[in-house]
Amino acid sequence: MTQISPNKVVTITYDLSVTDENQEKVLVESTDTEAPMVFLFGQSGLPEEFERQLDGKNAGDAFSFSLTPEQAYGEYDEQAVVEIPKNVFEIDGQLDAEMLQVGNFLPMADNQGHHMQGKVLEIGDSAVKMDFNHPLAGMIMHFDGTVAEVREATAEETDHGHVHGEGGHQH
Repeated sequence: MTQISPNKVVTITYDLSVTDENQEKVLVESTDTEAPMVFLFGQSGLPEEFERQLDGKNAGDAFSFSLTPEQAYGEYDEQAVVEIPKNVFEIDGQLDAEMLQVGNFLPMADNQGHHMQGKVLEIGDSAVKMDFNHPLAGMIMHFDGTVAEVREATAEETDHGHVHGEGGHQH
């Protein structure tokens, strides 16, 4: 039986809950066998502690663990909420009204070319307020799930750093 370890392709199903302000668990994401999570262990970009909790498990094993903000996406940072001049969002002098809507996540880049996602919070007359925190920043995350499959990664998957085929990246 193949155990979860670096450069293995891991398929899991899980329920993700977060602790709300009343200290109650609220379900925010659920995967199942129809749409599982598939990732290349050790190269997933997932929080290190998430992978550490799964390390050594086999297909069929259940898991249940929590991650603190420090172990996951950090504390919520008020300084990551910024106002950006509205004209930044213009294409040929026109705003894309479909793209620029409150609640949308937009791909952005800083002045050094680093890519990030920002959530549109408000659209003002001259500026757009965006939040560049991870959507789960500041939250305690609870995972309950099952390891569905563990397999060896192909040489191509290891070279590319991601899973190919079903549930993975397509070229």
